[in-house]
Amino acid sequence: MGKDYYNTLGVSKTASEEEIKQAFRKKAHQCHPDKSGGDEAKFKEINEAYQVLGNKEKRAQYDQFGSTFEQAKGQGGFSGFEGFRDFSGFAGGFQNGQGNMDFEDLGDIFSGIGDIFGFSGGRGRAQGKRRGQDLQISVAIEFAEAVFGAEKEISLQKKVVCDHCHGNLAEPGSKIETCAACKGSGRVIRVQRTILGNMQVRVPCGDCGGEGKTYAQKCKKCKGTGVISDKADIKVKIPAGIDDGETIRLSGYGEAGERGAAAGDLYINVSVRGDKRFERTGYDIKSKKFISFGQAVLGAKVDIETIDGIVELKIPAGTQSETIFKLKGRGVNRLRQGGRGDHFVEIKVSIPTSISRKQRNLIEELDL
Repeated sequence: MGKDYYNTLGVSKTASEEEIKQAFRKKAHQCHPDKSGGDEAKFKEINEAYQVLGNKEKRAQYDQFGSTFEQAKGQGGFSGFEGFRDFSGFAGGFQNGQGNMDFEDLGDIFSGIGDIFGFSGGRGRAQGKRRGQDLQISVAIEFAEAVFGAEKEISLQKKVVCDHCHGNLAEPGSKIETCAACKGSGRVIRVQRTILGNMQVRVPCGDCGGEGKTYAQKCKKCKGTGVISDKADIKVKIPAGIDDGETIRLSGYGEAGERGAAAGDLYINVSVRGDKRFERTGYDIKSKKFISFGQAVLGAKVDIETIDGIVELKIPAGTQSETIFKLKGRGVNRLRQGGRGDHFVEIKVSIPTSISRKQRNLIEELDL
């Protein structure tokens, strides 16, 4: 009985080309023999099914002959099937012209499992360009700077674009030509023998190192990498409302990538210095105000220190200790939300530790 390739990939007979490709990628990723729980035999079956269903001509022949597909092959109805048996032609296309598949078709099947065949699967990796490293630094700011925001200038040593060649890798004035070996693509095709058979794979060109260009003379300062180590001064805008322990990410402010690759990111860990006058809870601020016994009994107007300056607060007569008053909108700027939190003032009534005889007599007379 013929093989049911649709069942092998888990798709219907009316599946589109894209649905077939997605099903293949998913199953190949699950069954790859170099992954934990992989199945080499199943992996070959999946590839065999994709080589047929992923090719319009072969799929049409398979659909026509159905379960007698293999017998029809022997009668001249289908050719070139031997390439599927030993997995040869999997990577770079079949030499008999029956099909062509590059490793880009596999998406990220091989990512995370190492360079098992001596190559890198994606186009970006084949070019040999590696994104610059991310950097992480710490910055300490004052309490008020966290509330209202600030601008800080920081200095750090990192890889930056070479100021001599401006990142084009060549000594100024020297000739830059397209690589003759790879015709500027940065890759060449090579046949490799693997546990799954012979494979045609695309690898970085050895003549140009994957650049696609050759240089009459590499830059003397950066040695052809396009980057140098230097001091960088960066102005950082601290957003109003940031809290202690939060992080600011500056995209592209990390180390410059070699050979024109993208720069990494800079992560700034913010620490906020404390202020003995205030305590922060989210976007609200708390403080304490000590008043006299008489002020609590009779009422009074007292000055409250806030992050905006001095604000007058009316204390009603008979205010009890630990009563809390709210100063609306006197708190921290709300990060990415707009508006401000509130300032809560806790009243503390100071009880005198010693009083005069006259004061004692007055209190006794009032019977407080």
